Amino acid sequence: MKLLLLSFAMVSIAQAQTRARELGIPLDGTSGRLNAITDVAGVEVGHTTLISGSGRLVEGRGPVRTGVTAILPRGRAGSDTVFAAWFTLNGNGEMTGTTWMEESGMLEGPVLITNTHSVGVVRDAVIDWMVKTGRSRLFALPVVAETFDGALNDDKGFHVKSEHVFSALNAASAGAVQEGAVGGGTGMICHGFKGGIGTASRKLSDAAGGFTVGVLVQCNYGARRLLRVAGAPVGTEISDLRPCYETNEPPTREWLRGVPHCGAAPPAGTPRDENLEGLGSIIIVVATDAPLLPHQLKRVATRASLGVGRMGGLGENSSGDIFLAFSTANPAAAADTGIAALRMLPNDRINPIFEATVQATEEAILNAMLAARTMVGVDGLRVSAIPHDRLLAALRKHNRMGEGAKR
Repeated sequence: MKLLLLSFAMVSIAQAQTRARELGIPLDGTSGRLNAITDVAGVEVGHTTLISGSGRLVEGRGPVRTGVTAILPRGRAGSDTVFAAWFTLNGNGEMTGTTWMEESGMLEGPVLITNTHSVGVVRDAVIDWMVKTGRSRLFALPVVAETFDGALNDDKGFHVKSEHVFSALNAASAGAVQEGAVGGGTGMICHGFKGGIGTASRKLSDAAGGFTVGVLVQCNYGARRLLRVAGAPVGTEISDLRPCYETNEPPTREWLRGVPHCGAAPPAGTPRDENLEGLGSIIIVVATDAPLLPHQLKRVATRASLGVGRMGGLGENSSGDIFLAFSTANPAAAADTGIAALRMLPNDRINPIFEATVQATEEAILNAMLAARTMVGVDGLRVSAIPHDRLLAALRKHNRMGEGAKR
């Protein structure tokens, strides 16, 4: 079985992608130049995408629809730590390294995002990479997060290997970030449509400090009926195109046997139907150049929840909604130089950062869905991309397009 491995340097590769603003969808706030987390100076992103095989599941062989995404707060050229904090809206998921992050207020390396069963190998590989690149002083407690791709991917086949992690880290760069079914987001489902990686940014006004807030998400959460875009109930307007099987053979996995064959009447409202759509999770990474301390970054990470809520996420019981925020300000704050002189944005001036976080999170999720394409995975399960024409029609119907649009 031939494995397609794609490592992406983020240089001009988003040209072919369709994004929310290109479609004219009205969104609040002013984006940065790239409208990506890499608008925060120094931040770099890399992906390794693994796609191979088709047809029936053979554990250990495929089909494979997975990968890994790497975010480097100060890029490959910098090994300095950053102030950081994390928050969990619902904890049915994993993000390693959070105990020390909570204790120290620091993020001491890259952030990796992958699938649920690959957290261990990715963690080990990051440590190996940090040692080999001189980034690990005495020991490393890296941050690795996950969402579950078992509907489309041979998740028990453990296809993500150490070399794939190295590839994503070594391919990381500034510039446009590829979105959709790439990297850790390759096999993800969002509100019953194809999900994956998405990003967006906001540039604050000079009066608010001129800071930049960037967000990257790996979205794999949510029920279709709850999906809202720019305030419009898109999930109820596009209630078809649900995940379905292209063959008449029963799926190999018991927990997916309630999913219908394509063309058959879906078992709407049944537990299995709802569980498939709301089975996964969402990981959100917020970056900013605003001089925020860890307790303030905790507040920022918390606000990402509101962006998820705007799109129709509830933090469901089966979802791992885990968010991280870091600041690239205050370089060398962790250096043992005696008393550190730090800069801090006063709390009375933090509201624009909160607003930017909510706006960029909402748009990043939408960009992930718009960039993703229809994918067929394990046992012929088809997950459709959100149809752009029908999305725009729904927005027009609810007066969400044009100058007169109201949220």
